[in-house]
Amino acid sequence: MRSPICDLLGIEFPLVGFNHCRDVIVEISKAGGMGVLGAAGMTPEQLDFEMSWIDERIGGKPYGVDLIVPTSMAQQDDTTRDVKDVVPAEHRDFAAGILARHNIDTSDLYQQKVGKSNAFLDDSKATDLLEVVFSHPVSLVANALGVPPRRMLEMGKERGVAVAALVGAKEHAVKQAEAGVDILVVAGGEAGGHCGEVSTLVLVPEVVEAVKPYGEIPILAAGGIITGRQLAACMAMGAHGAWTGSMWLTTTEAFTSQVIKEKFLLANSRQTVRSKSRTGKFSRQLRSPWTDAWESDDAPDTLPMPLQGLVSEPALTQITKLAEGGHEGARQLATYWVGQGVGLMNEIQTTRQVVFDFMEDFLEATERLKGVMGEE
Repeated sequence: MRSPICDLLGIEFPLVGFNHCRDVIVEISKAGGMGVLGAAGMTPEQLDFEMSWIDERIGGKPYGVDLIVPTSMAQQDDTTRDVKDVVPAEHRDFAAGILARHNIDTSDLYQQKVGKSNAFLDDSKATDLLEVVFSHPVSLVANALGVPPRRMLEMGKERGVAVAALVGAKEHAVKQAEAGVDILVVAGGEAGGHCGEVSTLVLVPEVVEAVKPYGEIPILAAGGIITGRQLAACMAMGAHGAWTGSMWLTTTEAFTSQVIKEKFLLANSRQTVRSKSRTGKFSRQLRSPWTDAWESDDAPDTLPMPLQGLVSEPALTQITKLAEGGHEGARQLATYWVGQGVGLMNEIQTTRQVVFDFMEDFLEATERLKGVMGEE
């Protein structure tokens, strides 16, 4: 395909797929797109192991890594402390109360020790991970939640690796363009995980116009994109490809909990919620009694990142574990990040089949457009 994304990344089709599962990454890249490994929560040693595994199996195909280095976070020190010394009792009690109402024992819910978050990196930890990332043959490194650290941009330029950044608003895109990123991932509010509030249909053309003074910056549209026809629509608006995440969660290779996969298959596009309750920043996830409770009037105000995660993740980890064991209350509460495109995720397929179906749908959409224009 004639797309700057294909030229820049060395891929056959401008479909970039984000997932935390290495098997999914390999299959996306082998099928002609490009897999991007989510490295949030990994130590440098874990990331090196995962990337080495990918290197051995991907057959030289391009792949990337996604880090989360937020522009702003609550200050933390390096001291290991009890959760109860870091997180207000009001928040711990509220979360425990949700579980208790669904017959889940919460006696050991917040017994763990915590230090600095591994999921959301400061500059020091980001540098350690970047050293690992650039020691492998990656083609792209992406950053979410702010302008990439200067070191990431410098290392990318030095090694010929494209640096991408996720944006959810026009002004954020301009800042990224000024910083010198190579690719903009323009994520509409339909997206799963961290997202803005402007829809993809509005945000993509808005960003296309806003960054024109900075030259030809390739744009990947994101947010609710599950089908090839949606990519065709986004390319008509000026995007050069798609960045996708939710659609890989129900693949056979994905390590998504089976309970969550089943809930995704039954959900419609109205059954997600955009909330700060999971991380302290707005993210979209499947609606459940857990998310409803945090949106209620009696819920405490969410804490800044990463403190809110210290409230939610222990509870959600326990919920998922119990749900997988058949606990009915936990099954009701179970949730995970997913976009509004969940209503189009109706069956479990192999990753490779998902890619091929996406490509075929794209071709059919472009043929329809040719028909509208009177072309054969």
